[in-house]
Amino acid sequence: MMGSRNRLIVMCRQPRFGQGKQRLAREAGQLAAWRFQKIALAELLHRLQAPREWRLVVAVTPDAAARGSGRWASNHPRRPQGHGDLGQRMLNLLAPPPGRKGAALLVGSDVPGIDPATVRRAFFLLRRHDWVLGPADDGGFWAIGARCRPWRRPDFSGVAWGSKSVLQDTRARLPESLVLLEQRYDVDDAPALQRWQAERLKISSAVRHAP
Repeated sequence: MMGSRNRLIVMCRQPRFGQGKQRLAREAGQLAAWRFQKIALAELLHRLQAPREWRLVVAVTPDAAARGSGRWASNHPRRPQGHGDLGQRMLNLLAPPPGRKGAALLVGSDVPGIDPATVRRAFFLLRRHDWVLGPADDGGFWAIGARCRPWRRPDFSGVAWGSKSVLQDTRARLPESLVLLEQRYDVDDAPALQRWQAERLKISSAVRHAP
């Protein structure tokens, strides 16, 4: 099946209290940050289960979490993110295994609203383009994808990861065969957390009152 050759990579940190999302933790508290990590990742993995369309892999840090047990990854295959800065780790994850055809799409676990339709559109665009990027409200990006053939590893050295120029800097290092996905927000601070909570409440209310 054609779709099964595609790889969907969810890049995340193992949800553990007091680790990760430190900006959010400073503004909303460690408990709120941990609950967001845990719930958002579980809901994302549940939504993106589509074994006939792509192979879903959870790329986790710290690396030891890829070898550990626990249900937090919903029994999906796990692999370590490995060493290097964010750019090096992303490119290592996107690089195709020997003989692999199809495409690879990497998404963050702290971006609300990623659904199968979003993933399908990205893989569709990668039939005609070498790269896709999903812009984020804060100047970064929430998704990056590449075709396996041709695979030419770009040079991400010098990108100021975490700054407001990440999207711009990354685009400048990718080939012209690039297309942008829709813009989304990621949950890094208290206002974004409140927005996410309100959206979940609205969806829950709509489901309860559905005929």
